[in-house]
Amino acid sequence: MRWNTTFIPTLKEDPADAEVISHRLLVRAGMIRQVSRGIYDYLPLALKVIRKIENIVRQEMDRAGAQELLLPIASPAELWQESGRWEVYGKELFRFKDRHERDFCLGPTHEEVITDLVRRVVRSYREIPFNLYQIQIKFRDEVRPRFGLMRGREFIMKDAYSFHADMEDCRREYEKMFQTYKRIFTRCGLNFRPVEADTGAIGGTLSHEFQVLADSGEDALVSCNSCDYAANVMKGEIKAQRLSGRNLKESSPPLKKVATPGKKSVAEVAEFLSLPTAKFIKTLVYKVDQKELVAVLVRGDHEVNALKLKLALNCQEASLADEARVDETTHVVPGFLGPIGLGLRIVADQAIQGIRGAVTGANEENFHYLEVDQERDFTPSAFADLRMAMAGDPCPRCDHGALESYRGIEVGQIFYLGKKYSEAMGATYLDAEGREQPLEMGCYGIGITRLLAAAVEQNHDANGIIWPFSIAPFHVLLLPVQYKEKAIREVADSLYEELLKRGLEVLMDDRDERPGVKFKDADLIGIPLRITIGAKGLGKGCVEMRRRREGQTEEVPVGEAANKIHLFVTEALKV
Repeated sequence: MRWNTTFIPTLKEDPADAEVISHRLLVRAGMIRQVSRGIYDYLPLALKVIRKIENIVRQEMDRAGAQELLLPIASPAELWQESGRWEVYGKELFRFKDRHERDFCLGPTHEEVITDLVRRVVRSYREIPFNLYQIQIKFRDEVRPRFGLMRGREFIMKDAYSFHADMEDCRREYEKMFQTYKRIFTRCGLNFRPVEADTGAIGGTLSHEFQVLADSGEDALVSCNSCDYAANVMKGEIKAQRLSGRNLKESSPPLKKVATPGKKSVAEVAEFLSLPTAKFIKTLVYKVDQKELVAVLVRGDHEVNALKLKLALNCQEASLADEARVDETTHVVPGFLGPIGLGLRIVADQAIQGIRGAVTGANEENFHYLEVDQERDFTPSAFADLRMAMAGDPCPRCDHGALESYRGIEVGQIFYLGKKYSEAMGATYLDAEGREQPLEMGCYGIGITRLLAAAVEQNHDANGIIWPFSIAPFHVLLLPVQYKEKAIREVADSLYEELLKRGLEVLMDDRDERPGVKFKDADLIGIPLRITIGAKGLGKGCVEMRRRREGQTEEVPVGEAANKIHLFVTEALKV
């Protein structure tokens, strides 16, 4: 294609509302434009990248035996009510009424719709297993759409659903999709990591996220430096550790109440008392299922994991209680709460069990206790793994590894759903003995447009995007410095036609622009290979070949250029 006839509206300045690199560069490179918060136009260059990602996904899903279909974007509320998610999904679900006042929603995901289709079709065990997928626009009414394509309200997603007779066969397909996803993201040229994850609103009992590693990632991850264990911190397990140095024959010093005027946070009190935060017990009050208040204890240098807390309390919702409610119930100013004589049900992280010489709030304004001994001074109703995993924690799977921390961008997730939807919606089959059984299900998603943004987050420099070859909008950018000059134009046109004949994807910058503008735009849009054709090089019978990622340049004789470029692109596309 020729730049003069291609819609590439590049910008010199960063957009004012851009918060992350991918948002800034995709707008500046003329690839996306915002229509409304979280809703974007995809311009020609971006759409080329999207189609390449989709093609890789289709090829690998088809290779794995999955079949493509297309489901409706809108679905009736009745299906979501059957599964129980009409209310559970919350305000993120785009809801609307038709002219007959019937409730519908725009699909953020399609478990209900695909389960309804299968229950109306499948009768016998002979008809399963199978895996059906689609690539489609999805809608989620994010409370705060941000970061460009990273968290949008409308996006493109590949979602797949598999149906099986038993758990063993469903887990077999889960593993097949795990390997399929690894091939997809490898072919897309990404540095990624599969990690154990929470199932969230989708449900089920097993899930892995596929995270593109990037400092700008929203998700905090941990992985072992010795084995293959990796997890989102919300799912990261903590190995129970026995407290060392506790002599059961020795009694603890008596409790000591000390004044801590105006010092509320752990950091403030630790500095005031010149003690490490690991010696502290934080007492946080949570409201459970909008009713009971529960005191949650974690060590001063740890953070509560809300997902683990909900599991430990076997509740649907657990959120920090507001200060007025805490004060009204406990008659203690928040910041000075402690577990001794508090009068609330207490659950504690396993790191609190057996702790001695600790510091807690004294349940009196401006006072804290020293020399707290858990076994002597308070007894929680339960101990559990309640905290966020973090760097330095021992690996929960091996005996000698430690966790390291990363940031990641989730681009895909797979779920073992089990019978969550089939039992709720009556999706069954007749087994070999003629007995009716609920189907086992798996679910497998990839965020296509999020992957586009993640690729930019991981592949850029100060000058612009650096596309991996496999998903770049073009393989080659031909840059004639002065296209109007006959000698330059003739070489550029001849090379352009020859590369097209060889099947390469080529963009010719035939604009009547200053060389500086062309070079800046070339780096900005990130085509992997740039061929510069100028009077200086032609004077030596050469063109200049520059690799965008490495920044390496070399002069290539004009007569050898087509062969050399073709060979380079062919090798680069091999994965």
